[in-house]
Amino acid sequence: MAFSTRTYQFLLLAGLFISVCFNVSAQISPGDLSKSHANLEGVSNCTQCHSVGNKVTREKCLACHKEIKVEIDAHKGFHSSREVGQKNCAVCHSDHHGRNFDMIRLNKKLFNHNLTGFVLKGEHAKQECAKCHKPEFIKDPVLKKRAGTYLGLSQNCLSCHEDYHQGKLSSKCAECHNFNSWKNATGFDHSKTKFPLLGKHRTVKCIDCHKFEVLNGKKFQRFNGLKFDNCTACHEDVHKNKFGQDCKRCHTEESFFFNKSMKSFNHDKTNFKLIGEHRQVDCKECHKSGKMTDPIKHDQCQDCHKDYHNGEFKHRDGTKPDCNQCHTNDGFTPSTFTIEKHNKKFKLEGAHLATSCVACHKKDDHWTFKVSKRCVSCHKNEHEGQIEDKFMPNKDCSICHNVNNWHEIKFDHDKTGYKLEGEHANTACAECHYAKNEKGVRTQQFKGLTKECSSCHKDSHAGQFEVEGKTNCARCHGFDKFENSKFDHNTSRFKLDGAHATVKCEECHKPVMDSKGKYIQYKFNDIACATCHK
Repeated sequence: MAFSTRTYQFLLLAGLFISVCFNVSAQISPGDLSKSHANLEGVSNCTQCHSVGNKVTREKCLACHKEIKVEIDAHKGFHSSREVGQKNCAVCHSDHHGRNFDMIRLNKKLFNHNLTGFVLKGEHAKQECAKCHKPEFIKDPVLKKRAGTYLGLSQNCLSCHEDYHQGKLSSKCAECHNFNSWKNATGFDHSKTKFPLLGKHRTVKCIDCHKFEVLNGKKFQRFNGLKFDNCTACHEDVHKNKFGQDCKRCHTEESFFFNKSMKSFNHDKTNFKLIGEHRQVDCKECHKSGKMTDPIKHDQCQDCHKDYHNGEFKHRDGTKPDCNQCHTNDGFTPSTFTIEKHNKKFKLEGAHLATSCVACHKKDDHWTFKVSKRCVSCHKNEHEGQIEDKFMPNKDCSICHNVNNWHEIKFDHDKTGYKLEGEHANTACAECHYAKNEKGVRTQQFKGLTKECSSCHKDSHAGQFEVEGKTNCARCHGFDKFENSKFDHNTSRFKLDGAHATVKCEECHKPVMDSKGKYIQYKFNDIACATCHK
């Protein structure tokens, strides 16, 4: 088919125009809009979101999303927070990424709910987002239809939770409840009601007064509208109206069993005067039948009180002494049992006089007075297994010790067969009978000690005077002073005569050092003159 020149030119221009328009459109729109903005597709709608020559502006977004603008203007919600309020909407909610692009991308783990103005506390902090953000909790009909929205929730408890009290109490649940447990109304102050809780009422459980009933077909616990003008509204009149309905004439909230009228009753008119601690005892403690006029046996303390000592003081004939022999009505302690009385059983002397009763008479938080007079019944036998029975018969500590000073010893050492003489008589027992073991622990040594000097003293002569493996120190030394020797040189192999008689010992007997250590040499193998003289 042939075209005229004019027709060809028109078709060429038309094709060029279509091509240019297609390229311009492709440059203006970087991609398809998301489903929620699909109705804004097309070049003619660009200015709905974009200002001419600029990117998307915050004002353009809020002109359409009025529900968010309302929150921002009211300074409420997430979008009005300091961290978010001044940002451009497109920073978080960009578009042109395709139809299936989700413009609202929320990282639930990192999202700071505090920015919404509703801090998640207690049980709220444990819930999944979807547990609260669901359509049935949204009142706005438009937002209610919007799928996946996080808007439209109220901070009022009843917008999410059922009104358990069915409108009978305040809608401000937080006035009584907290976020940790709905059941415990820890914030409720009963003193602000018309019936403040006093006395025993403070310890009564809520359910005892605020009982369950059925209201509107539901289980309901009533907290208001209760009658409390008289005690009988809750309590049974045990007197069957004999004394009228005004219970407060005789009773108080501190204790129903306390009778006001008893304050004026003079117990002294009876044959049992109330003195000391008896004044503080509740009437019911003694008048257990509830009838104040019933006779009560009261000749002895044990008629009412249990024998704390469980018969420890029972006489041979089976009778028991009355408690008032040691105690008074002013209190169980202190006891009036005197030292004079104690001395009849066990004489208190020395340190025993300064010892408290508890030290001997209280075992395992219980008092006991059946105590043996033997020392070891109260005191630990420190010498157990160390001192033979012949020196400590019946484990009687008093054979050596006394009650005035435990460290004063009167033991007769001659009984052991080793008489203490000289310095030995002035030496403390511990010097010979106590020593430290390998671990540095101080231990006793009474058994197994020998009479040999070497068992206590070190041989300073390095075995020079040993005879058959033993050194008899007493040959030269006495017990008064170890330095003074009674050694007679003339009984040795080398008699001192002539000039030798005036020579000092140390001139011949000088210190030496060998495998035995350092010591003074007294024995010489060779006693020839050349041994000492050049």
